[in-house]
Amino acid sequence: MIRYIEAKSVVQRAKGGWFGADYNMNLYRGCSHGCIYCDSRSACYGEDDFGTVKVKKDALRLVRDDLARKIRPGVVATGAMSDPYNPLERRLQLTRHALELLAAYGFGVAVATKGTLVTRDCDLFEEIGRAAPVLVKLTITTADDALAAQIEPYAPPPSERFSALRTLSEAGIFCGVLLMPVLPFLTDGEKAVRELARRTAEAGGRFCYPWFGMTLRDRQRTYYYAELERRFPGLAAQYRRRYGERYACTVPRARELYRAFAAECEQLGLLYRMEEITRAYRMGYAESQLRFF
Repeated sequence: MIRYIEAKSVVQRAKGGWFGADYNMNLYRGCSHGCIYCDSRSACYGEDDFGTVKVKKDALRLVRDDLARKIRPGVVATGAMSDPYNPLERRLQLTRHALELLAAYGFGVAVATKGTLVTRDCDLFEEIGRAAPVLVKLTITTADDALAAQIEPYAPPPSERFSALRTLSEAGIFCGVLLMPVLPFLTDGEKAVRELARRTAEAGGRFCYPWFGMTLRDRQRTYYYAELERRFPGLAAQYRRRYGERYACTVPRARELYRAFAAECEQLGLLYRMEEITRAYRMGYAESQLRFF
């Protein structure tokens, strides 16, 4: 049974200009991927049943009304707190219909997802891209399907996400990979991050944007450590010794790892800095039409 929740609006002003987005749009709440590291379980988000995907009631009407009220169009980001291509989306098609509204009102879009269903909407990304910027970011934290099954148990395997990236690239859509989080002692090997960059380039991605660390706070820390004990015995104690109660947990030797990753990206011709990615995907769209920051 689908659970519906009340909402007063869906498209809201973005804070911080993440990848040049002007607005955020979340049609769903919660996530079914089961990623053991997800910060959205933290108490500050007020989501007590994060593992269950909920649908915002009258979401498409709210999107239409929100867009109609905007003084000028801009880039609408989706995927920050709930994956827009969760299993319910195949049936409900809320993300697809919201993209149709963005196209109709002249807005751009910046998608973040682990869902391979994103390839279904290539036609709408192409339509939006005729008038406004389009950016599709596939989150891939490891190229190893077996390891991903431990840390992202219900998400599509990385091999399928790389295939989706190739489909998007071949359709001419500006796309790439979010390499975040990078988990200390699990996915932070130099060979691993170099391979992920290489796989991104092989799939036709234009960029690979990393953050070499993760966040931990309150109940998410408790959940993560319990999962580490279950899946990787002894690793939680290693985290406690190194990070204590810290919120930002940067991987050991982060600077050296970033330099190695950057060198790999330079060799492969991948963008890896946010400002460069933002500049590239909005290239050719007049500043007078769209405001990005």
